Amino acid sequence: MQTIALHGDFKEDWVRMFIHLANLFFEETKISKKEETGDLDLRFQERQEGDQFVVTAELTVQEKTYHAEFREISEGGNEKEQNRQWKRLYSHVLLEVLESYTGMNQEWGILTGIRPTKLYHKYRQEGHSAESVKKLLMDKHRVSARKVDLLETIADVQLTAVPDLYRVQEEVSIYIGIPFCPTKCAYCTFPAYAIHRKSGRVETFLDGLHEEIRQLGEWLTERNVKVTTIYFGGGTPTSIEAEEMDALYQVMVESFPFMKDVREVTVEAGRPDTITPAKIDVLKKFGIDRISVNPQSYTDETLKAIGRHHTVQETIDKFKLSRSMGMNNINMDLIIGLPNEGVEEFSHSLQETEKLQPESLTIHTLSFKRASEMTRNKKKYEVADRPTAEQMMKLGEEWTKANGYVPYYLYRQKNILGNLENVGYSKPGEESIYNIMIMEEVQTIIGIGCGASSKFRDPKTGRITQFHNPKDPAAYILSYQESIERKLELLDEIFPQPVSK
Repeated sequence: MQTIALHGDFKEDWVRMFIHLANLFFEETKISKKEETGDLDLRFQERQEGDQFVVTAELTVQEKTYHAEFREISEGGNEKEQNRQWKRLYSHVLLEVLESYTGMNQEWGILTGIRPTKLYHKYRQEGHSAESVKKLLMDKHRVSARKVDLLETIADVQLTAVPDLYRVQEEVSIYIGIPFCPTKCAYCTFPAYAIHRKSGRVETFLDGLHEEIRQLGEWLTERNVKVTTIYFGGGTPTSIEAEEMDALYQVMVESFPFMKDVREVTVEAGRPDTITPAKIDVLKKFGIDRISVNPQSYTDETLKAIGRHHTVQETIDKFKLSRSMGMNNINMDLIIGLPNEGVEEFSHSLQETEKLQPESLTIHTLSFKRASEMTRNKKKYEVADRPTAEQMMKLGEEWTKANGYVPYYLYRQKNILGNLENVGYSKPGEESIYNIMIMEEVQTIIGIGCGASSKFRDPKTGRITQFHNPKDPAAYILSYQESIERKLELLDEIFPQPVSK
């Protein structure tokens, strides 16, 4: 815990910004109250010189002082827009003095949000050239040249995979959340409940899910709204029985309009211990061949430590079963920084992945999510330090390039190990369109089922309104009709008239 003695009066949102930036350097940061001392003493000054905004920072630690100054021409605008610019200047100088003190370099600069690629697309849509965007990101946001090059590559791949990426705002994508898993993983905060049959909650939940799909499908049909992609997530969607999957997909094809025009349907089969020949037959019956089979690690001891009750061999066997039965687009996930794993273990996971050659591979960096078992019991789970995590990420970058994969989406999380990122790689032409849609927020995502988040994006203004279904199956069962009605109201606001084709 590092305590910062912050001089001056700052609103709560400013203090949160300072803490987020400081947490890039320290495991945990606290801003001391007025007149209290801290481990670090931080002072800011701001002024205007003609048309320029100027901010200076002074950080004192154990009688050694670090200075920084940043200036920028005023961008004008209303009070809110000017406040945003001042915040960026304060972020610049805070980052600089903390880098000077710690010797750490933050390649993502002052960006603490989860979607840096979205910012890249924004600048491109405003008419900036690739070179101009690079300069903006490096100068305004302190992003390293290496990370900007990564964003440029991803944006180019996305626009190749979805040439109409900037014109899909009058379509929607669908996320369907099934909240059951064989067991809950130690790092997980997704809606995931151990699947028990005795209470009848699985069957009752599915009844509500069917109704939600029917009513939202009816609205989409009336408004002539096309569906771009459908994604079954969770939880583990393949934790329900094959007959239940069959009934669910039948409701889907009967309810959603223009199903022949849907570009992609994905089913997460992330837990290998849920995959069976009967379930694969159901997927094939409905023309679904994009699934996820997620090892996370190829070390049995790690799987046991994080609560995944399957073996490495079971992952390999279920991948081969899926492939032999016609699953032609398989994604796999690996996680950097799992307990007791270093470069050697991650290298082993990449070597095993190389033998299977999935169409896509997402390399996640472990994130300490507040509600996870791993965060609540950090002493129990020993994870990699920042230099090791960075080395593992570099290894992943080299391996994917050598094996013909290209990066196609990226997102970041708070409390992510080493201030790194999660990157999705794919063989050219095998990108997940849904992942691109959800990360770049270019269209409305309708969330159906337990814990499903909806993002209603106004096609004209781009403004996003969020709505969250209850995470707990019992709460969902009691309130799904209310959730449907609220979502229909929000859809009416952004699609007041049928979409013309």
